[in-house]
Amino acid sequence: MLISDLVIMVWHFTIPRGQRVFHQIAVILLTTAAIAYFCMASDLGFANIATEFSYLGFPRGTYRQIWYVRYIDWTVTTPMLLLELVLASGLPLSDVVTLIFFDLVMIITGLVGSLVESSYKWGFFTFGCAALFYVWYVLLVPGIASAGVLGSDYKRSFTTSTAILSFLWLLYPVAWGLADGASVISPDSEMIFYGILDVLAKPVFCFIHLYSLSKLDLTALQLSSGKFSASAVGAAGYDAEKTSRFGRNPRNSGSTLAAANSTPETQTTPAKRGMFTSKGRYDARQNPVTVHPIDNAPRNGAATAVST
Repeated sequence: MLISDLVIMVWHFTIPRGQRVFHQIAVILLTTAAIAYFCMASDLGFANIATEFSYLGFPRGTYRQIWYVRYIDWTVTTPMLLLELVLASGLPLSDVVTLIFFDLVMIITGLVGSLVESSYKWGFFTFGCAALFYVWYVLLVPGIASAGVLGSDYKRSFTTSTAILSFLWLLYPVAWGLADGASVISPDSEMIFYGILDVLAKPVFCFIHLYSLSKLDLTALQLSSGKFSASAVGAAGYDAEKTSRFGRNPRNSGSTLAAANSTPETQTTPAKRGMFTSKGRYDARQNPVTVHPIDNAPRNGAATAVST
């Protein structure tokens, strides 16, 4: 987990600003998973719960380790995995919010069910499975349809990533039923089972998904933050780096700005030639970008001084 986290963290610095969100989400979820596995490797983050059934020769009521830190990990990482998918699909915000909610329902009901010693745990398991079915529905029906609107490349990428994650998530309820639910397998076998699933569903999935996205024109998603317009020049707290393209710098006088207003500025940025180059695959269009002069005319309602 940690090695994958560091690799993607370095990788994300090679991506242009405004297109790093998918790599940053991957860093968030892998960092969380690395901390969780450090905790479990240190034999911390578990509670002893009496089993509902006898298992492996132990009588019913024998205490078993329930790793609640794993569920804390999933509470952070599974919404991040879903965001990795749906942010590249154009899915409406209302669907994204509801999707994240039912994902949290799935995780929290799994945690509560694992801590319940009676057969009521299977009621929570049922709620969690119902929430998982809703997550699958959103990803496989409106999610794929929404990605198709963006283009065939987006649909292909989203469908592939969704199929991988959906299949892996199908195995988590199986692991829960065999481990925290029915206590069919030992805690050591549970650790191996969940460990393999987590490696496949987190670092391996992230690398596959990010590589798939590197072939797409991410500017179509309009996820760039910190957008700037000429009308913002002169406002308090503006970004000097952004305003420098208009010829204005906090250390310069107003004459510099006036000179910039008189002549449009033309900038051309080379396109990306590889996945790890510093400019980004679709960092700029092939055509020059023309920055129009700033309109210094008074706005409507602004007072104009008249000399007499």
